Amino acid sequence: MKWGSVLRLFAVIVAVAVIAVFSVQPIFPNVKWLPVVNSIPLGLDLQGGVHVTVQAHDTDEAKVTQDGMNQLIEAIERRVNAFGVSEPIIQQEGKDRIIVELAGIQDPDQAVRDIVKTAFLEFKDENGNTILTGADLKNATEGKDPTSGQIQVSLEFNQAGTKKFADATAANVGKKIAILLDGQVLQNPTVEEPITGGQARITGYADLNEAHTIAVLLKSGSLPLKTEVIEKRTVGPTLGADSLNKSVKAGIIGLAAILFFMLAYYRLPGLVANFALIVYALAVLAIFAAMHVVLTLPGIAAFVLSMGMAVDTNIIIFERLKEELRSGKPLRSAIDDGFKRGITAVIDSNCTTLISTAVLFYFGTGLVKSFAVSLAIGVLVSLITAISFTRWMLHTTADTGLKGRKFYGA
Repeated sequence: MKWGSVLRLFAVIVAVAVIAVFSVQPIFPNVKWLPVVNSIPLGLDLQGGVHVTVQAHDTDEAKVTQDGMNQLIEAIERRVNAFGVSEPIIQQEGKDRIIVELAGIQDPDQAVRDIVKTAFLEFKDENGNTILTGADLKNATEGKDPTSGQIQVSLEFNQAGTKKFADATAANVGKKIAILLDGQVLQNPTVEEPITGGQARITGYADLNEAHTIAVLLKSGSLPLKTEVIEKRTVGPTLGADSLNKSVKAGIIGLAAILFFMLAYYRLPGLVANFALIVYALAVLAIFAAMHVVLTLPGIAAFVLSMGMAVDTNIIIFERLKEELRSGKPLRSAIDDGFKRGITAVIDSNCTTLISTAVLFYFGTGLVKSFAVSLAIGVLVSLITAISFTRWMLHTTADTGLKGRKFYGA
């Protein structure tokens, strides 16, 4: 027995066990490099949220074009980001629709209203002439007036807007200038003197949350196209948590069945495959966390499927190994030849799967893309672990002196 090989094998087993414990139950949350499972963002089907399909319509002012759709997506993205939603999914579907998925939000109905609100800001004089619009804004922030304590939205105009506002207030001293949002009057104050500082304010809000919403809408800009919500699906947080728990339970049961079968049928190579499968799972979860892959139910299904494919890879190689051992070859030669004979079939099957995932990702949307990404990552990692880690583990195990054919199921 070669003690160096035994020590190497033991060190690898201990290292993987420690990382596995930290991954599932992060004892040291400040250790950023560990692939902590809790750092993987969950999709709306697992933590609750809302799925919305937004339809863009032609109007006399603006027709639906790809340029307009791009601007619409950008405006929605600015609003969603300003509301602090983590890992949103915003993507175009067809020529005139946008899919929006927001996970973990407290008030889905209000979020949807805020997303599709046009938020067209206008300043008009008493004759109904438009003086300024939201395009003249540079910034909008909510807060309280330090003197009166009134909740307000402070507006800051850009250079062109500052000049327009100064000219308009100078020409309308003693008259009213109305502030409108989507055609509704927010305020209709009287101009007391010319305002040349490029700033204005809107008051009369019930609380800071309402003022914050208006500030976000104004800052993100008005929507360039008329929009309508044609589909809305809400998933409650309880249902999402229940789906996650059931998925985890199913995954654990399936994994236990696979580990038992591999150990019972392939013996020592099965034990190596089981260990490699744990390494594979940790590697995939680490990649999910590093790439901020949003985990969804289809994503979990793809992960479990890729684990099955990783086992298939080992089965193909181990069957070749058993054939080589039965033909009378020494163990190390049998391992090398078994990998050489089996790896071609393994690469071919994995390549066809990767082509399928590429097609799904290109033509699919939302959950289909999530499935494709998770499966592609799983297939690539399983291929790497089979070619490198499993082979190294078998050689190291053989070097410990366990060379009897009975240990390898032959």
